[in-house]
Amino acid sequence: MKIGFTGLELPEGKIRYNDKTLVALSMKDKPKKVSPFYVDFLLDEFDKCDVIVIARSTILDLLIHDMEKVETRLARLTNADEIALLQRCLNNLEMEVPLCDLQLTDQEISVVTTAAPFSLKPVIQVEGNEDIDDIIAWALDKAGLMFFYTSGPKESHAWLVEKHSNIVSCAARIHTDLARGFIKGDVVSFEEYMSCHSFNEAKAKGVARLTDRDYVVQPREIIEFRYNVAH
Repeated sequence: MKIGFTGLELPEGKIRYNDKTLVALSMKDKPKKVSPFYVDFLLDEFDKCDVIVIARSTILDLLIHDMEKVETRLARLTNADEIALLQRCLNNLEMEVPLCDLQLTDQEISVVTTAAPFSLKPVIQVEGNEDIDDIIAWALDKAGLMFFYTSGPKESHAWLVEKHSNIVSCAARIHTDLARGFIKGDVVSFEEYMSCHSFNEAKAKGVARLTDRDYVVQPREIIEFRYNVAH
């Protein structure tokens, strides 16, 4: 995950996300290993980042680049529908609305992408005095991402996936063998897991649900995977 920023006093480079959920899991399970999530903060490198964070007061510093790109692209177009679309984009940019906040279809996005605008990526506007962990959390949410977790005596681990991911794709995030040999998933919410001594107790009490491969994983859920891979 790479976050590009400008106009803000933020550290550059790899930053550890102090995830309150992972901290709570590690305090509860006391694992031998904790695997947190790290974010790369890139100053003024919008072409290389996944999400852009910018001070609300300097949003035009970003959008003016997109205005120029859209105007250049408009001058080359002959298709009336594409011209109307890019003109709508330009009007919104002039009103200081990033392109990511427009309601665009997949087809429209593919047209707008030809102008290579920065603000089609998720853009977070902040005041400049926010905690870096809050900024990371907002950036992940804006990008449509979430965490699920695995936790126990050996390791507590935060896994980043797209929202609405099914449990097999979450298994693949850990290892392809888990997805290939997936049988079932034992899933428990963070709150219910914290009320149990262990995952085995969560299963014994019935708060851990046994799910099939089409189950859509929810944010902050803790999962154990049942799988079998023939060698």
